[in-house]
Amino acid sequence: MPFQAQNVPSPCFVMEENLLLRNLERLQYVRQSANCNLILALKGFALYHTFPLVKQYLSGATASSLNEARLIFEEMHCRAHTYAPAYLAHEFDQIMFYSSHITFNSLSQWERYAPRIRQYHRPISCGLRINPQYSEVQTDMYNPCIAGSRLGITRDQLGNTLPEGIEGLHFHTLCENDSHTLARTLEVVEQRFGDLLHQAKWLNMGGGHLITRQGYDADHLIALIQHLQSTYDLQIILEPGSAIAWQTGYLVAEVLDIIDSQGVQVAVLDVSFAAHMPDCLEMPYKPRIWGATDPQADRYTYRMGGMTCLAGDYIGDYAFEQPLQIGNRLVFDDMIHYTMVKTTTFNGVGLPAIGIWKKDDSFQLLRQFGFQSYKDRLG
Repeated sequence: MPFQAQNVPSPCFVMEENLLLRNLERLQYVRQSANCNLILALKGFALYHTFPLVKQYLSGATASSLNEARLIFEEMHCRAHTYAPAYLAHEFDQIMFYSSHITFNSLSQWERYAPRIRQYHRPISCGLRINPQYSEVQTDMYNPCIAGSRLGITRDQLGNTLPEGIEGLHFHTLCENDSHTLARTLEVVEQRFGDLLHQAKWLNMGGGHLITRQGYDADHLIALIQHLQSTYDLQIILEPGSAIAWQTGYLVAEVLDIIDSQGVQVAVLDVSFAAHMPDCLEMPYKPRIWGATDPQADRYTYRMGGMTCLAGDYIGDYAFEQPLQIGNRLVFDDMIHYTMVKTTTFNGVGLPAIGIWKKDDSFQLLRQFGFQSYKDRLG
């Protein structure tokens, strides 16, 4: 039996196991064909109950904080590739414990922590994040190469040789892009940093590679990786987030009320765009709802309103073949990446439950949240 929204609690994030497997198989094809390291970015997808499965197909995971690095160690049973804009001195011993690779955002950060790296009881491979000053990302909030960006080191700040102890370079300039965007980016990276790539052992090309989107040219990506390997004798690392969980599941919601607001029909839901789907407002983008279309003259049109008191907690408009009724279930599509990892309890609204629709068409409820989840985040 295919996924049934009525058979899960509301609100609830539901990931389909079969759809995750489809993506993992696609990513494994790239990893094996290109002989590269392809690792999961927890900032995009951190459903740790799936980590044993993910580890069968990918090379590991990447962390952007101590908490993510620890979660990787405890639930994936491997050490993280770790990068953060800056590290906290009192956390750095733990960062080293949980990490196999550590990337530094600035030369001053590297100079501050290099002595501790050198004195550590086992080797840790260290790198620098570079800023090639080229990105095709249109939204400034997601563009790490805008003027004045704090992320990465520009070429003018580096000399002709890598600092002693630095083994790799890292850039992250893509956001749900294709391999041809990567190719144009690599032209700039090679032009500006090619001499340093010859000195490095590895190149981490960050995330934003939407390998699992329909139409993505995986063989072109493989060719780009092989070019870098043959030209610079590098180990290549990719760390997609969205691609792991792309089109793997949903956010189930329920209609609580329908109001006429000055001629606009508004369906008030038991979810929040601000608290549960923040990318919809930040990017912004309009998520797909099963059975809904853009407004049409012969359909019933509604604006979707969220649970919080924020005036802008709404999105729309959507048209339905039949009038919505209080109690109807709605399914927001593609809601597994950059959702659970970004939810908040603003206004005290409850967090959606989390579950998995299993291969045998059973539902596994992993987590439900209540008052304590809200209270524990406050003082």
